[in-house]
Amino acid sequence: MKKSILIGVAGGSGSGKTSMAKNIIREFNPDDVAIIELDSYYFDLRHIPLDMRRRHNFDHPQSYDFDLLKTHIKTLLNGGTVQMPVYDYISHTRSDKSITFSGHKIIVLEGIMVLFEPELRDMMDIKVFIQTTPDIRFIRRLKRDIQKRGRSPQAVIDQYMQTVRPMHEQFIEPSKKYADIIIPEGGHNKVAIDLMTTKINALLKQLKQLKQ
Repeated sequence: MKKSILIGVAGGSGSGKTSMAKNIIREFNPDDVAIIELDSYYFDLRHIPLDMRRRHNFDHPQSYDFDLLKTHIKTLLNGGTVQMPVYDYISHTRSDKSITFSGHKIIVLEGIMVLFEPELRDMMDIKVFIQTTPDIRFIRRLKRDIQKRGRSPQAVIDQYMQTVRPMHEQFIEPSKKYADIIIPEGGHNKVAIDLMTTKINALLKQLKQLKQ
């Protein structure tokens, strides 16, 4: 029997997934909630030269270690403990550090591809897709990658045109058909956040009743 609730939050790069994930769980006990980023499960690229890593297609499903992610999610849903990898976006490698997750009643998995993988979708109690216009998503990504990931403006633009945009159209946008709810405006949609909070409370109540 599942001991936790899994919520998937998908959407294009820069759509506001992280903001939505944080806003969904802000009213719950922090000890009961874990937010897991799909990007933490990028494959380690230390085996290839740095210039090749920078040209890697990070927006393709094969960039992610879905097998490890699914193993970790199954373990968490059954009350176990996992060591989540930490990804270094500058060197495109996994850090030697990890983050311990254990005993959370609510697990929010957010990332561009979380609704792409069928087995992962089947584990979810709620599937959410964040719908945001392409120009807003690009501007957010541009700011983020320059400020937090050490990229140049031209590098961000090149990556967006070569991989981010085509992969969004091929893999991410089509995955919204699997969503239970499609939310415009991301973390700024207060009505959607209230509805999500109400639903999560109802699921938590069901979990508690099953344990009695």
